[in-house]
Amino acid sequence: MGQDVTRGAFSREDRARYRHKVRRCLDVFALMLNDFRFDSDRPTTGLEIEVNLIDPDAQPAMRNAEILADLADPSFQTELGQFNLEINVAPRLIGGDGLEVYEREVLASLVHADERAHKSDARLVLIGILPTLRPEHLVLANMSNDPRYRLLNDQIINARGEDIALDIRGHERLEAQSDSIAGESACTSVQFHLQVAPEDFARYWNASQAIAGIQVAVGANSPFLFGKRLWAETRIALFEQATDTRPEELKAQGVRPRVWFGERWITSIFDLFEENVRYFPPLLPITEEEDPVAVLEAGGVPRLGELRLHNGTIYRWNRPVYDIMNGRPHLRVENRVLPAGPTVVDQVANAAFYFGLVRELCEQDRPIWTQMSFSAAEENFHVAAREGLDAQVWWPEVGDVAVATLVLDELLPLAAAGLDRFGVDPATRDRLLGVIEGRCRTGQNGATWQTRMVQHFEEHEGLDRQKALQKMLQRYAEGLHENVPVHTWPV
Repeated sequence: MGQDVTRGAFSREDRARYRHKVRRCLDVFALMLNDFRFDSDRPTTGLEIEVNLIDPDAQPAMRNAEILADLADPSFQTELGQFNLEINVAPRLIGGDGLEVYEREVLASLVHADERAHKSDARLVLIGILPTLRPEHLVLANMSNDPRYRLLNDQIINARGEDIALDIRGHERLEAQSDSIAGESACTSVQFHLQVAPEDFARYWNASQAIAGIQVAVGANSPFLFGKRLWAETRIALFEQATDTRPEELKAQGVRPRVWFGERWITSIFDLFEENVRYFPPLLPITEEEDPVAVLEAGGVPRLGELRLHNGTIYRWNRPVYDIMNGRPHLRVENRVLPAGPTVVDQVANAAFYFGLVRELCEQDRPIWTQMSFSAAEENFHVAAREGLDAQVWWPEVGDVAVATLVLDELLPLAAAGLDRFGVDPATRDRLLGVIEGRCRTGQNGATWQTRMVQHFEEHEGLDRQKALQKMLQRYAEGLHENVPVHTWPV
């Protein structure tokens, strides 16, 4: 939800007006998909990276406003919690050395921001969930001072009608209650954007859904929350629960959650926007002056503001995006399944694996989504989030298989072929996919390194859990500047 919103309470008239307007936008979007020229000649990619701030004691540092003021860099902005930042990386083609340019630019920006953060007695950390977070950190008072976050919080809590309950059962169990959506601020992710043509969107979205579990298993980096060891990628469970607008009765009735994997393969991007309008009541019924029909009839490009805002309050793990750049509309798949970190090179390797694999799967004569059920893809996703690199997943023509074996034997060659289709330099391709291979061969990603280090500090140095987490995070944070892949980190 990137738009600024300032309204407080909404009336019945606001909601009725918005519902009418969002449906009008949907009708116009359908017309555009049939007759309009979207920008897809040279499909670009993009990255968004969420970052945490910690103090010298490895505790969350609630200082994003002063750090942003000192940075004065428009590519950085606030996120939900005062201990969060987000960097929006300029879109680019990944052919040639595009992925290496991503790595250099992101690393330089984050190192610069980290140096400026030191002036506020803080440092940056790329991690899925800060392991030193405690319940008292995730409260309304520690949300960023931006009206859109408070407004969104009020609308979700009002829709739910009761406190948010967290119940995550992994290696250990966490039960907690919250009177706000501040728990969502613990979830820090990296998001990959891939621009696609309208006629290709369904294939790319379906392929992204099919491999979501594999991505999570290989890239898991969130094993701890509130001192508990939970899932390899606890961020998945936390995000699903921390923004759930449904009380227990609506869950029992099968009402869809706003953090949603989905329930079927699609044939068009329209399927997803139509589901958004059909299944989800508006959280932020704010209307704009634009008449999208009049704009379209006049030969202009409609903003479709209401449809886009509504889409921004429905948190699909692979989200459809309609946007306008330089006066031309385009469509993107926003891949949201992965946590931030551990290093910039790890994140760019994750990007290379995703972009290459999804491209190759879309080019196959017999698409992957015609060979597996949607429920199998969803089951893979949650199994992978729980077990990480230890997960057993189901894959067509293979059956049940260890995820590392599947990646090494089947998927890395496909990802390499897909990167070749993008025109990525072979040396860049091999170096980045080698990072993914290294994790699978060593069995070490961010989640396993964190858990092994904490276990080492507990068993060999006699530290309690909180001290072990603190010491582990201090060592982990050094990885930003070193930029060495996590599978090579010593324990």
